[in-house]
Amino acid sequence: MDRLTLAHIDEELESSEVDALRFLCQGLVKRKRLEGVKDAKELFVKLEERGLLENPYFLYQLLQTISRADLLSLLETDSRRPEETDANLILSDYRVMLYQIHEDMTKENLDKMKFLLSSKLGKRQIETCNTALDVFVEMEKAGLLSETKLDELHKTLLQLDQQQALTVQRYIQRGTQQPQTTLPSHVSMDYQPTQPVLSISETQHNDVRLNVCSDAEPNPGPSPVFDQNDYYILSHNPRGMCVIFNNEYFPGTSLNYRGGSQRDEKTLHQVFEKLGFTVVVHNNLTAESMRRELEKLGKNNFLDDDALVVCVLSHGNKGSVYGTDAQQVFLQDVTKPFTSGQAPTLAGKPKLFFIQACQGSLYQRGYVPCPPRPRQEEEDRESRLEEDAGPVHGETVPHDADFLLGMATVPECKSFRNTSTGSIYIQQLCQELLRSAESSERDDDILTVLTRVNREVSKGEYLNYKQMPEPKYTLTKKLVLKFV
Repeated sequence: MDRLTLAHIDEELESSEVDALRFLCQGLVKRKRLEGVKDAKELFVKLEERGLLENPYFLYQLLQTISRADLLSLLETDSRRPEETDANLILSDYRVMLYQIHEDMTKENLDKMKFLLSSKLGKRQIETCNTALDVFVEMEKAGLLSETKLDELHKTLLQLDQQQALTVQRYIQRGTQQPQTTLPSHVSMDYQPTQPVLSISETQHNDVRLNVCSDAEPNPGPSPVFDQNDYYILSHNPRGMCVIFNNEYFPGTSLNYRGGSQRDEKTLHQVFEKLGFTVVVHNNLTAESMRRELEKLGKNNFLDDDALVVCVLSHGNKGSVYGTDAQQVFLQDVTKPFTSGQAPTLAGKPKLFFIQACQGSLYQRGYVPCPPRPRQEEEDRESRLEEDAGPVHGETVPHDADFLLGMATVPECKSFRNTSTGSIYIQQLCQELLRSAESSERDDDILTVLTRVNREVSKGEYLNYKQMPEPKYTLTKKLVLKFV
Protein backbone atom coordinates (compact mmCIF):
# COMPACT_ATOMS: atom_id res chain seq x y z
CA MET A 1 0.00 0.00 0.00
CA ASP A 2 1.12 3.58 -0.70
CA ARG A 3 3.35 4.83 2.16
CA LEU A 4 2.10 8.40 1.76
CA THR A 5 -1.47 7.24 2.40
CA LEU A 6 -0.34 5.35 5.50
CA ALA A 7 1.52 8.43 6.74
CA HIS A 8 -1.64 10.55 6.37
CA ILE A 9 -3.62 7.99 8.37
CA ASP A 10 -0.91 7.91 11.04
CA GLU A 11 -1.12 11.68 11.47
CA GLU A 12 -4.88 11.48 12.12
CA LEU A 13 -4.84 8.69 14.72
CA GLU A 14 -4.61 9.30 18.45
CA SER A 15 -2.50 7.10 20.71
CA SER A 16 -5.60 5.43 22.17
CA GLU A 17 -6.74 4.53 18.65
CA VAL A 18 -3.33 3.05 17.86
CA ASP A 19 -3.65 0.95 21.03
CA ALA A 20 -7.04 -0.26 19.78
CA LEU A 21 -5.62 -1.18 16.35
CA ARG A 22 -2.76 -3.00 18.01
CA PHE A 23 -5.23 -5.01 20.10
CA LEU A 24 -7.34 -5.90 17.05
CA CYS A 25 -4.27 -7.17 15.20
CA GLN A 26 -3.23 -9.60 17.93
CA GLY A 27 -3.39 -13.15 16.67
CA LEU A 28 -2.44 -11.95 13.19
CA VAL A 29 0.88 -10.52 14.39
CA LYS A 30 2.66 -12.01 17.39
CA ARG A 31 1.98 -10.15 20.63
CA LYS A 32 5.69 -9.66 21.35
CA ARG A 33 6.19 -7.86 18.03
CA LEU A 34 3.31 -5.53 18.85
CA GLU A 35 4.41 -4.63 22.38
CA GLY A 36 6.96 -2.03 21.28
CA VAL A 37 4.65 -0.33 18.77
CA LYS A 38 4.04 3.31 19.75
CA ASP A 39 2.46 4.83 16.66
CA ALA A 40 0.49 3.78 13.59
CA LYS A 41 3.51 3.95 11.29
CA GLU A 42 5.28 1.26 13.31
CA LEU A 43 2.12 -0.84 13.31
CA PHE A 44 1.74 -0.53 9.53
CA VAL A 45 5.34 -1.76 9.10
CA LYS A 46 4.53 -4.86 11.16
CA LEU A 47 1.37 -5.45 9.12
CA GLU A 48 3.25 -5.03 5.83
CA GLU A 49 5.81 -7.60 6.97
CA ARG A 50 2.96 -10.08 7.33
CA GLY A 51 1.45 -9.17 3.95
CA LEU A 52 -1.67 -7.81 5.65
CA LEU A 53 -1.79 -4.56 3.69
CA GLU A 54 -1.56 -6.02 0.19
CA ASN A 55 -5.24 -5.21 -0.20
CA PRO A 56 -6.89 -2.12 1.37
CA TYR A 57 -9.85 -4.10 2.72
CA PHE A 58 -8.07 -5.20 5.90
CA LEU A 59 -7.23 -1.60 6.78
CA TYR A 60 -10.82 -0.66 5.90
CA GLN A 61 -12.01 -3.11 8.53
CA LEU A 62 -9.63 -1.77 11.15
CA LEU A 63 -10.67 1.85 10.62
CA GLN A 64 -14.37 0.99 10.51
CA THR A 65 -14.11 -0.97 13.74
CA ILE A 66 -12.55 1.95 15.64
CA SER A 67 -15.18 4.32 14.16
CA ARG A 68 -12.78 6.31 11.96
CA ALA A 69 -14.93 6.23 8.83
CA ASP A 70 -13.62 9.72 8.03
CA LEU A 71 -10.30 8.13 7.03
CA LEU A 72 -11.76 5.56 4.65
CA SER A 73 -11.78 7.99 1.74
CA LEU A 74 -7.96 7.93 1.81
CA LEU A 75 -8.06 4.28 0.75
CA GLU A 76 -10.37 4.71 -2.23
CA THR A 77 -7.88 4.36 -5.05
CA ASP A 78 -10.55 3.59 -7.64
CA SER A 79 -14.30 3.19 -7.97
CA ARG A 80 -14.18 -0.51 -7.16
CA ARG A 81 -14.80 -1.53 -3.57
CA PRO A 82 -11.56 -3.07 -2.25
CA GLU A 83 -13.25 -6.03 -0.59
CA GLU A 84 -14.39 -7.44 -3.93
CA THR A 85 -11.44 -9.81 -4.29
CA ASP A 86 -11.22 -13.57 -4.44
CA ALA A 87 -10.34 -13.69 -0.74
CA ASN A 88 -9.43 -11.23 1.99
CA LEU A 89 -8.28 -11.59 5.53
CA ILE A 90 -10.92 -10.58 8.05
CA LEU A 91 -10.71 -9.38 11.61
CA SER A 92 -11.40 -11.83 14.37
CA ASP A 93 -15.03 -11.60 15.56
CA TYR A 94 -13.69 -12.36 19.00
CA ARG A 95 -11.44 -9.28 19.10
CA VAL A 96 -14.10 -7.05 17.56
CA MET A 97 -16.50 -8.18 20.30
CA LEU A 98 -13.94 -7.36 23.02
CA TYR A 99 -13.30 -3.97 21.45
CA GLN A 100 -17.02 -3.19 21.51
CA ILE A 101 -17.14 -4.01 25.22
CA HIS A 102 -14.15 -1.73 25.78
CA GLU A 103 -15.84 1.11 23.88
CA ASP A 104 -19.04 0.84 25.95
CA MET A 105 -17.39 0.43 29.34
CA THR A 106 -17.59 3.35 31.78
CA LYS A 107 -14.69 4.41 33.99
CA GLU A 108 -16.63 3.22 37.04
CA ASN A 109 -17.19 -0.23 35.59
CA LEU A 110 -13.54 -0.47 34.52
CA ASP A 111 -12.43 0.16 38.10
CA LYS A 112 -14.90 -2.46 39.35
CA MET A 113 -13.66 -5.00 36.81
CA LYS A 114 -10.05 -4.39 37.85
CA PHE A 115 -10.99 -4.90 41.49
CA LEU A 116 -12.89 -8.14 40.78
CA LEU A 117 -9.99 -9.57 38.78
CA SER A 118 -7.10 -8.30 40.93
CA SER A 119 -6.79 -11.52 42.94
CA LYS A 120 -6.51 -13.59 39.74
CA LEU A 121 -4.32 -11.30 37.68
CA GLY A 122 -2.08 -9.88 40.38
CA LYS A 123 -1.88 -6.39 41.82
CA ARG A 124 1.09 -5.25 39.72
CA GLN A 125 -0.54 -6.35 36.46
CA ILE A 126 -3.85 -4.68 37.33
CA GLU A 127 -2.18 -1.39 38.22
CA THR A 128 -0.69 -1.11 34.73
CA CYS A 129 -4.11 -1.45 33.09
CA ASN A 130 -5.53 1.86 31.91
CA THR A 131 -8.28 0.50 29.64
CA ALA A 132 -10.49 -2.55 29.33
CA LEU A 133 -8.30 -3.66 26.43
CA ASP A 134 -5.32 -3.75 28.80
CA VAL A 135 -7.32 -5.92 31.18
CA PHE A 136 -8.30 -8.29 28.36
CA VAL A 137 -4.64 -8.67 27.37
CA GLU A 138 -3.66 -9.52 30.95
CA MET A 139 -6.52 -12.01 31.16
CA GLU A 140 -5.25 -13.68 27.99
CA LYS A 141 -1.72 -13.85 29.38
CA ALA A 142 -3.06 -15.45 32.56
CA GLY A 143 -5.06 -18.00 30.59
CA LEU A 144 -8.40 -16.61 31.76
CA LEU A 145 -9.60 -15.45 28.35
CA SER A 146 -9.47 -16.74 24.80
CA GLU A 147 -11.78 -17.27 21.84
CA THR A 148 -12.91 -20.53 23.43
CA LYS A 149 -12.66 -19.47 27.06
CA LEU A 150 -15.14 -16.70 27.89
CA ASP A 151 -16.70 -17.87 31.14
CA GLU A 152 -14.58 -15.67 33.42
CA LEU A 153 -15.26 -12.55 31.36
CA HIS A 154 -18.98 -13.32 31.20
CA LYS A 155 -19.18 -13.91 34.94
CA THR A 156 -17.37 -10.64 35.67
CA LEU A 157 -19.54 -8.60 33.31
CA LEU A 158 -22.71 -10.00 34.88
CA GLN A 159 -21.73 -8.10 38.03
CA LEU A 160 -21.08 -4.88 36.12
CA ASP A 161 -23.36 -4.52 33.11
CA GLN A 162 -26.06 -6.95 32.00
CA GLN A 163 -26.03 -5.59 28.46
CA GLN A 164 -22.29 -6.19 28.04
CA ALA A 165 -22.64 -9.67 29.50
CA LEU A 166 -25.33 -10.28 26.89
CA THR A 167 -22.87 -9.27 24.16
CA VAL A 168 -20.53 -12.07 25.25
CA GLN A 169 -23.42 -14.53 25.54
CA ARG A 170 -24.61 -13.76 22.00
CA TYR A 171 -21.09 -14.25 20.66
CA ILE A 172 -20.92 -17.67 22.29
CA GLN A 173 -24.33 -18.63 20.91
CA ARG A 174 -23.32 -17.65 17.37
CA GLY A 175 -20.87 -20.50 17.49
CA THR A 176 -17.95 -18.39 16.29
CA GLN A 177 -15.71 -19.13 19.23
CA GLN A 178 -13.40 -21.41 17.23
CA PRO A 179 -9.80 -20.28 17.61
CA GLN A 180 -8.57 -18.22 14.68
CA THR A 181 -5.57 -19.76 13.03
CA THR A 182 -2.36 -17.75 13.29
CA LEU A 183 -0.96 -16.91 9.89
CA PRO A 184 2.23 -18.71 8.89
CA SER A 185 4.94 -16.43 7.58
CA HIS A 186 4.41 -17.39 3.92
CA VAL A 187 0.69 -16.75 3.91
CA SER A 188 -1.06 -13.44 3.35
CA MET A 189 -4.68 -12.37 3.02
CA ASP A 190 -5.91 -15.37 1.06
CA TYR A 191 -5.06 -17.74 3.90
CA GLN A 192 -7.15 -20.67 4.97
CA PRO A 193 -6.00 -23.56 7.20
CA THR A 194 -3.65 -25.86 5.28
CA GLN A 195 -5.45 -28.96 6.48
CA PRO A 196 -9.17 -28.51 5.75
CA VAL A 197 -11.49 -31.36 6.61
CA LEU A 198 -11.62 -33.52 3.49
CA SER A 199 -12.71 -36.92 4.77
CA ILE A 200 -16.23 -38.24 4.32
CA SER A 201 -17.86 -39.42 7.52
CA GLU A 202 -18.52 -43.14 7.52
CA THR A 203 -21.84 -42.50 9.25
CA GLN A 204 -23.03 -40.10 6.56
CA HIS A 205 -25.75 -41.48 4.30
CA ASN A 206 -25.10 -41.12 0.59
CA ASP A 207 -28.02 -41.21 -1.83
CA VAL A 208 -26.50 -43.77 -4.18
CA ARG A 209 -29.90 -45.19 -5.28
CA LEU A 210 -28.73 -48.79 -5.42
CA ASN A 211 -31.08 -51.44 -6.76
CA VAL A 212 -31.81 -53.01 -3.35
CA CYS A 213 -34.89 -54.74 -2.00
CA SER A 214 -35.62 -56.47 1.28
CA ASP A 215 -35.77 -60.27 1.61
CA ALA A 216 -39.53 -59.98 2.13
CA GLU A 217 -40.11 -58.27 -1.20
CA PRO A 218 -40.04 -59.79 -4.69
CA ASN A 219 -36.99 -59.07 -6.78
CA PRO A 220 -37.85 -56.15 -9.08
CA GLY A 221 -35.80 -57.65 -11.88
CA PRO A 222 -32.37 -57.09 -13.38
CA SER A 223 -30.61 -53.74 -13.34
CA PRO A 224 -31.30 -51.45 -16.28
CA VAL A 225 -29.21 -52.21 -19.36
CA PHE A 226 -26.40 -49.74 -20.05
CA ASP A 227 -27.50 -47.31 -22.76
CA GLN A 228 -24.64 -45.55 -24.52
CA ASN A 229 -27.07 -42.86 -25.69
CA ASP A 230 -27.12 -41.63 -22.10
CA TYR A 231 -23.40 -40.77 -22.25
CA TYR A 232 -21.25 -38.35 -24.19
CA ILE A 233 -18.92 -40.32 -26.47
CA LEU A 234 -15.20 -39.84 -25.76
CA SER A 235 -13.36 -41.68 -28.51
CA HIS A 236 -10.58 -39.38 -29.66
CA ASN A 237 -7.07 -39.09 -28.27
CA PRO A 238 -6.54 -36.37 -27.31
CA ARG A 239 -10.08 -35.82 -26.07
CA GLY A 240 -9.94 -32.13 -26.85
CA MET A 241 -8.46 -28.92 -25.50
CA CYS A 242 -8.18 -27.64 -21.94
CA VAL A 243 -7.44 -23.90 -21.96
CA ILE A 244 -6.38 -22.25 -18.70
CA PHE A 245 -6.47 -18.48 -18.12
CA ASN A 246 -4.30 -17.77 -15.08
CA ASN A 247 -4.27 -14.15 -13.88
CA GLU A 248 -1.92 -13.58 -10.95
CA TYR A 249 -0.54 -10.06 -11.34
CA PHE A 250 -2.64 -6.90 -11.61
CA PRO A 251 -0.06 -4.09 -11.97
CA GLY A 252 -1.27 -0.52 -11.60
CA THR A 253 -4.60 -1.56 -10.06
CA SER A 254 -5.98 -2.02 -6.54
CA LEU A 255 -6.24 -5.79 -7.06
CA ASN A 256 -3.70 -7.73 -5.05
CA TYR A 257 -1.34 -10.46 -6.25
CA ARG A 258 -3.04 -13.87 -6.34
CA GLY A 259 -0.43 -15.98 -4.58
CA GLY A 260 -1.04 -19.71 -4.99
CA SER A 261 -2.73 -19.41 -8.39
CA GLN A 262 0.34 -20.88 -10.08
CA ARG A 263 -0.21 -24.01 -7.98
CA ASP A 264 -3.81 -24.21 -9.28
CA GLU A 265 -2.63 -23.85 -12.89
CA LYS A 266 -0.02 -26.59 -12.44
CA THR A 267 -2.49 -28.99 -10.81
CA LEU A 268 -5.14 -28.42 -13.49
CA HIS A 269 -2.50 -28.92 -16.17
CA GLN A 270 -1.45 -32.28 -14.72
CA VAL A 271 -4.99 -33.55 -14.14
CA PHE A 272 -6.43 -32.73 -17.56
CA GLU A 273 -3.36 -34.08 -19.35
CA LYS A 274 -3.96 -37.38 -17.56
CA LEU A 275 -7.60 -37.19 -18.66
CA GLY A 276 -6.44 -36.97 -22.28
CA PHE A 277 -6.70 -33.24 -23.01
CA THR A 278 -4.20 -30.99 -24.77
CA VAL A 279 -3.54 -28.20 -22.28
CA VAL A 280 -2.91 -24.57 -23.29
CA VAL A 281 -2.12 -21.90 -20.66
CA HIS A 282 -2.55 -18.12 -20.97
CA ASN A 283 -0.90 -16.16 -18.17
CA ASN A 284 -1.80 -12.63 -17.03
CA LEU A 285 -4.05 -11.32 -19.79
CA THR A 286 -6.01 -8.08 -19.82
CA ALA A 287 -9.78 -8.27 -20.20
CA GLU A 288 -9.59 -7.45 -23.92
CA SER A 289 -6.87 -10.07 -24.48
CA MET A 290 -8.98 -12.68 -22.69
CA ARG A 291 -11.98 -11.92 -24.90
CA ARG A 292 -9.78 -12.02 -27.99
CA GLU A 293 -8.32 -15.44 -27.07
CA LEU A 294 -11.78 -16.82 -26.32
CA GLU A 295 -13.12 -15.60 -29.68
CA LYS A 296 -10.11 -17.12 -31.44
CA LEU A 297 -10.61 -20.43 -29.63
CA GLY A 298 -14.29 -20.50 -30.57
CA LYS A 299 -13.39 -20.37 -34.28
CA ASN A 300 -11.39 -23.61 -34.09
CA ASN A 301 -12.48 -26.72 -35.94
CA PHE A 302 -13.56 -29.16 -33.18
CA LEU A 303 -14.55 -32.08 -35.46
CA ASP A 304 -11.81 -34.27 -33.96
CA ASP A 305 -12.48 -33.11 -30.38
CA ASP A 306 -14.86 -34.82 -27.98
CA ALA A 307 -15.05 -32.00 -25.43
CA LEU A 308 -13.73 -28.58 -24.44
CA VAL A 309 -12.52 -27.43 -21.02
CA VAL A 310 -11.88 -23.77 -20.10
CA CYS A 311 -10.55 -22.78 -16.65
CA VAL A 312 -10.38 -19.16 -15.47
CA LEU A 313 -8.32 -18.27 -12.38
CA SER A 314 -8.63 -14.62 -11.42
CA HIS A 315 -10.26 -12.02 -9.21
CA GLY A 316 -13.96 -11.56 -9.84
CA ASN A 317 -17.27 -9.96 -9.05
CA LYS A 318 -20.87 -11.10 -9.52
CA GLY A 319 -21.23 -12.58 -12.99
CA SER A 320 -17.72 -11.67 -14.11
CA VAL A 321 -13.99 -12.20 -13.81
CA TYR A 322 -11.22 -9.60 -14.04
CA GLY A 323 -8.43 -9.15 -16.52
CA THR A 324 -5.06 -7.98 -15.24
CA ASP A 325 -6.14 -4.40 -16.00
CA ALA A 326 -9.02 -4.77 -13.47
CA GLN A 327 -11.58 -4.65 -16.29
CA GLN A 328 -14.48 -7.09 -16.24
CA VAL A 329 -15.05 -10.03 -18.54
CA PHE A 330 -18.64 -11.18 -18.08
CA LEU A 331 -19.23 -14.92 -17.78
CA GLN A 332 -21.62 -14.81 -20.73
CA ASP A 333 -18.71 -13.45 -22.81
CA VAL A 334 -16.61 -16.41 -21.68
CA THR A 335 -19.15 -19.00 -22.86
CA LYS A 336 -20.74 -17.22 -25.85
CA PRO A 337 -18.05 -18.12 -28.45
CA PHE A 338 -18.78 -21.83 -27.87
CA THR A 339 -22.57 -21.95 -28.24
CA SER A 340 -24.01 -24.22 -30.93
CA GLY A 341 -24.57 -21.28 -33.28
CA GLN A 342 -21.11 -19.77 -32.80
CA ALA A 343 -19.12 -23.05 -32.78
CA PRO A 344 -21.14 -25.60 -34.80
CA THR A 345 -18.41 -28.28 -34.59
CA LEU A 346 -18.91 -28.25 -30.79
CA ALA A 347 -22.68 -28.75 -31.04
CA GLY A 348 -23.78 -31.74 -29.01
CA LYS A 349 -20.40 -31.97 -27.27
CA PRO A 350 -19.74 -31.15 -23.59
CA LYS A 351 -18.21 -27.76 -22.85
CA LEU A 352 -16.85 -27.44 -19.29
CA PHE A 353 -15.99 -24.11 -17.66
CA PHE A 354 -14.41 -23.91 -14.20
CA ILE A 355 -14.25 -20.45 -12.63
CA GLN A 356 -12.04 -19.73 -9.62
CA ALA A 357 -12.96 -16.17 -8.64
CA CYS A 358 -15.04 -14.33 -6.08
CA GLN A 359 -18.59 -13.47 -7.12
CA GLY A 360 -19.15 -10.65 -4.62
CA SER A 361 -18.05 -9.30 -1.25
CA LEU A 362 -20.20 -11.33 1.16
CA TYR A 363 -19.04 -14.08 3.49
CA GLN A 364 -21.01 -17.25 4.19
CA ARG A 365 -21.63 -18.50 7.72
CA GLY A 366 -22.40 -22.05 8.76
CA TYR A 367 -25.77 -23.24 10.06
CA VAL A 368 -26.88 -26.50 11.63
CA PRO A 369 -29.29 -28.28 9.25
CA CYS A 370 -32.74 -29.34 10.44
CA PRO A 371 -33.69 -32.77 9.03
CA PRO A 372 -37.04 -32.79 7.19
CA ARG A 373 -40.00 -34.88 8.37
CA PRO A 374 -40.45 -38.24 6.59
CA ARG A 375 -43.49 -36.92 4.70
CA GLN A 376 -41.51 -33.95 3.44
CA GLU A 377 -38.75 -36.24 2.23
CA GLU A 378 -41.26 -38.35 0.30
CA GLU A 379 -42.87 -35.29 -1.26
CA ASP A 380 -39.48 -33.86 -2.19
CA ARG A 381 -38.44 -37.14 -3.77
CA GLU A 382 -41.64 -37.39 -5.80
CA SER A 383 -41.30 -33.75 -6.86
CA ARG A 384 -37.75 -34.32 -8.06
CA LEU A 385 -38.78 -37.41 -10.01
CA GLU A 386 -41.60 -35.53 -11.73
CA GLU A 387 -39.32 -32.66 -12.66
CA ASP A 388 -36.51 -34.87 -13.93
CA ALA A 389 -38.79 -37.17 -15.92
CA GLY A 390 -40.12 -36.50 -19.40
CA PRO A 391 -38.53 -37.02 -22.82
CA VAL A 392 -36.63 -34.39 -24.77
CA HIS A 393 -38.43 -33.93 -28.10
CA GLY A 394 -36.71 -33.16 -31.34
CA GLU A 395 -33.21 -33.83 -32.61
CA THR A 396 -31.81 -30.32 -33.01
CA VAL A 397 -29.32 -28.99 -30.49
CA PRO A 398 -30.38 -25.88 -28.51
CA HIS A 399 -28.15 -22.81 -28.69
CA ASP A 400 -26.94 -23.11 -25.08
CA ALA A 401 -27.03 -26.90 -24.68
CA ASP A 402 -24.23 -29.09 -23.31
CA PHE A 403 -22.61 -26.48 -21.06
CA LEU A 404 -21.29 -26.98 -17.54
CA LEU A 405 -20.26 -23.95 -15.50
CA GLY A 406 -18.46 -24.89 -12.29
CA MET A 407 -18.28 -21.86 -9.99
CA ALA A 408 -16.01 -21.73 -6.95
CA THR A 409 -18.74 -19.94 -4.99
CA VAL A 410 -22.37 -18.87 -5.16
CA PRO A 411 -23.33 -15.36 -6.39
CA GLU A 412 -22.56 -12.39 -4.10
CA CYS A 413 -19.96 -14.34 -2.06
CA LYS A 414 -16.22 -14.74 -1.74
CA SER A 415 -14.03 -17.74 -2.46
CA PHE A 416 -10.83 -18.59 -0.62
CA ARG A 417 -7.29 -19.34 -1.73
CA ASN A 418 -4.21 -20.53 0.13
CA THR A 419 -1.22 -18.59 -1.14
CA SER A 420 0.97 -21.71 -0.93
CA THR A 421 -1.24 -24.67 -1.79
CA GLY A 422 -3.76 -23.06 -4.16
CA SER A 423 -7.47 -22.31 -4.05
CA ILE A 424 -9.86 -24.44 -2.02
CA TYR A 425 -12.20 -25.13 -4.94
CA ILE A 426 -9.70 -25.93 -7.69
CA GLN A 427 -7.60 -28.20 -5.50
CA GLN A 428 -10.66 -30.14 -4.32
CA LEU A 429 -11.99 -30.33 -7.89
CA CYS A 430 -8.72 -31.83 -9.12
CA GLN A 431 -8.60 -34.27 -6.23
CA GLU A 432 -12.13 -35.53 -6.94
CA LEU A 433 -11.51 -35.76 -10.71
CA LEU A 434 -8.44 -37.94 -10.06
CA ARG A 435 -10.28 -40.08 -7.53
CA SER A 436 -13.09 -40.75 -9.98
CA ALA A 437 -10.82 -41.26 -13.01
CA GLU A 438 -8.61 -43.86 -11.36
CA SER A 439 -11.47 -45.86 -9.84
CA SER A 440 -12.11 -49.18 -11.57
CA GLU A 441 -15.20 -49.88 -9.47
CA ARG A 442 -17.41 -46.98 -10.46
CA ASP A 443 -18.09 -44.63 -13.35
CA ASP A 444 -18.95 -41.34 -11.69
CA ASP A 445 -20.23 -38.73 -14.10
CA ILE A 446 -19.07 -35.12 -13.80
CA LEU A 447 -22.15 -34.01 -11.85
CA THR A 448 -21.51 -36.70 -9.24
CA VAL A 449 -17.92 -35.49 -9.01
CA LEU A 450 -19.01 -31.86 -8.57
CA THR A 451 -21.56 -32.83 -5.93
CA ARG A 452 -18.72 -34.45 -4.02
CA VAL A 453 -16.67 -31.25 -4.46
CA ASN A 454 -19.61 -29.25 -3.07
CA ARG A 455 -19.80 -31.49 -0.04
CA GLU A 456 -16.09 -31.46 0.79
CA VAL A 457 -15.56 -27.71 0.27
CA SER A 458 -18.70 -26.85 2.26
CA LYS A 459 -17.42 -28.88 5.24
CA GLY A 460 -14.41 -26.62 5.73
CA GLU A 461 -13.97 -23.51 7.87
CA TYR A 462 -12.01 -20.74 6.17
CA LEU A 463 -11.21 -17.82 8.50
CA ASN A 464 -14.33 -18.86 10.47
CA TYR A 465 -16.47 -18.66 7.32
CA LYS A 466 -17.82 -21.13 4.77
CA GLN A 467 -17.55 -21.54 1.01
CA MET A 468 -20.24 -23.11 -1.19
CA PRO A 469 -19.35 -23.95 -4.81
CA GLU A 470 -22.10 -23.91 -7.42
CA PRO A 471 -22.30 -25.96 -10.62
CA LYS A 472 -24.72 -24.81 -13.35
CA TYR A 473 -25.35 -26.94 -16.40
CA THR A 474 -27.33 -27.64 -19.54
CA LEU A 475 -25.70 -31.03 -20.13
CA THR A 476 -27.97 -33.45 -21.98
CA LYS A 477 -26.00 -36.60 -21.22
CA LYS A 478 -23.68 -38.03 -18.60
CA LEU A 479 -20.00 -37.23 -18.90
CA VAL A 480 -17.50 -39.70 -17.44
CA LEU A 481 -13.81 -38.69 -17.48
CA LYS A 482 -11.24 -41.48 -17.21
CA PHE A 483 -7.47 -41.65 -17.75
CA VAL A 484 -6.45 -42.18 -21.36
